[in-house]
Amino acid sequence: MFGKLSWKDIPFHEPIIVITYICIFFVSIFIACCITYFGKWKYLWKEWFTTLDHKKIAVMYIILAFIMLFRGFVDAIMMRTQQYLASLKNPSGFLPPHHYDQIFTAHGVIMIFFVAMPLIIGLMNLVIPLQIGARDLAFPFLNNLSFWITVSAVILINLSLGIGEFAKTGWLAYPPLSEMEFSPGVGVDYWIWCLQIAGIGTTLTAINFLVTILKMRAPGMTLFKMPVFTWTVLCSNLLIISSFPVLTITLLLLTLDRYLGFHFFTNDMGGNMMMYINLIWIWGHPEVYILVLPAFGIFSEVVSTFSKKSLFGYTSLVWATLSITVLSFIVWLHHFFTMGAGANVNAFFGITTMIIAVPTGVKIFNWLFTMYRGKIYFHSCMLWTIGFLITFSIGGMAGVLLSLPPADFVLHNSLFLVAHFHNVIIGGVVFGCFAGITYWFPKFFGFTLNEKWGKISFFFWIFGFLFAFIPLYFLGFMGMTRRLSQNIDYSFHYLLSIACFGVLLIFLGMISQVIQFIISIKEKNNNLDKTGDPWDGRTLEWSISSPAPIYNFFKIPYVNSRDSFWKNKIKNKNLKKSKIKPKLYKNIYLPKNSFYGILISFCLLFFGFSSIWHIWWLFYFSLFSIISIFIYKSFLKEKKYCIKKEEIKKIEDINYNNSIK
Repeated sequence: MFGKLSWKDIPFHEPIIVITYICIFFVSIFIACCITYFGKWKYLWKEWFTTLDHKKIAVMYIILAFIMLFRGFVDAIMMRTQQYLASLKNPSGFLPPHHYDQIFTAHGVIMIFFVAMPLIIGLMNLVIPLQIGARDLAFPFLNNLSFWITVSAVILINLSLGIGEFAKTGWLAYPPLSEMEFSPGVGVDYWIWCLQIAGIGTTLTAINFLVTILKMRAPGMTLFKMPVFTWTVLCSNLLIISSFPVLTITLLLLTLDRYLGFHFFTNDMGGNMMMYINLIWIWGHPEVYILVLPAFGIFSEVVSTFSKKSLFGYTSLVWATLSITVLSFIVWLHHFFTMGAGANVNAFFGITTMIIAVPTGVKIFNWLFTMYRGKIYFHSCMLWTIGFLITFSIGGMAGVLLSLPPADFVLHNSLFLVAHFHNVIIGGVVFGCFAGITYWFPKFFGFTLNEKWGKISFFFWIFGFLFAFIPLYFLGFMGMTRRLSQNIDYSFHYLLSIACFGVLLIFLGMISQVIQFIISIKEKNNNLDKTGDPWDGRTLEWSISSPAPIYNFFKIPYVNSRDSFWKNKIKNKNLKKSKIKPKLYKNIYLPKNSFYGILISFCLLFFGFSSIWHIWWLFYFSLFSIISIFIYKSFLKEKKYCIKKEEIKKIEDINYNNSIK
């Protein structure tokens, strides 16, 4: 009845896992009791879980990402501690090799799929409709469904912690290690179905954003009047549409290998494991730019606002973004220069890798020239941006070095590459998301984050990052290879100790962010920071809750220029109340909440779990349920609720009075 699942698959003999699960269980019970005590289940269900409002879905994405950030960071602490101990006097450390391998595989999957992606998609959800003048995404239900599909993948990967095991293959699960012969357990199956389910949700999200940006822009907003963040999101979602189907097919082929004895990626019966490597990196390298391009858009918005200048070189920034989008598909082979593709092939991909650094450099100079002679205000958003410019430049230069095949032959399997990758992803994506959350936080909740704790968090993060990863460059040059967990040479101990100290500083940075959120909610300080320095009108604009009071949200405006809102505000500085004509108001119809997204996603969770453990009755039941719900939902007439024009007039009058104040 339960397939391969038995009591032996619960790791009672692993004290770390047992203690972790006990803690998770009691924390979950405590949270559930608190929600029950305060009577908030109905509120959460109606206002959040079933909502189709893009802003609330954005909040849920970001909360999910922060939860998984702590989960993935615990893995990072365990890995670094293990390496520290294994290079000291205890050659085996405190983690057995099979447990360490699961941890570093889970760390990579969690940080890319369940931290970076939800953070980026959350910010997209919040900002894109507001920037292009749309009331929501093109398909609000699909937005809700995409989020809950991601949640089901998150639950599945966390189940692997205490039911069975996770993959011990590395986060990309190269064959033949991921084939049934060398990984007969369920770890690789967990990996396959987590990524497959999460990939489906991400693909649906990309379709939603592409249609929204291309078809729902405000009248007059041509492509070259769009904000830079909207451009970067457009290019990022084009990459998702192009690359994620490759991931889906690659995982399907590996599934057929493991479940039905096919030989796509083995040496038997005509299979070729190098085909897998090519396919996974044809998806994998665009994935880096799927994450980093929206972060570039965030930095463009932040630099312009806090330098109090228009963005330098808007057109060149857009074309640089488009160039990166195209070039990201012709550099994938630099991830396996060492695998014998040949000198000519390596030379071609080495050159294209160097070329892709050019448009990235163009962007950096655009931001620097925007700051040049600007009245820079060192808000915490701006600090995250400056931290990005430093760390990303270091990582970019290391990347150019690795684009040389001879150098890559020496450094590819060393910690130098680990340092480079984290330089790019943390310095680019994570810092960008933190800047974006701080910058647009008032658009979520109507008040700004506490500046003092925001800056404390930044300094812990930036110094912790430098301490944690700069030593890895030196360790790479010294010959320390990746994935080492046992019997590490004592000569590496000093630099590993520095890296451990850096991880501690990053942890303090994360704790500071939690304190920042708590204090900000208590204070709800608005529009002035703690030093009392007033910001000029342009800088204040970003800190007004959404929709902005002066902005006639109920009548989509005509866009005349890239900074149309700002110019219209100056032009209408002495706006008279009499100019607001009630006859322009119309009823607005918006879709009602829906629980079908939750229903489908949890059926998908059971579908994935049953596939992993070969519980075939549950597999067929889940599949039948998913298909039935989709068919029923497709024939169901969409329910809408109406915002009456009288109510709109009342809200607009309140907004008008607030704007005058």
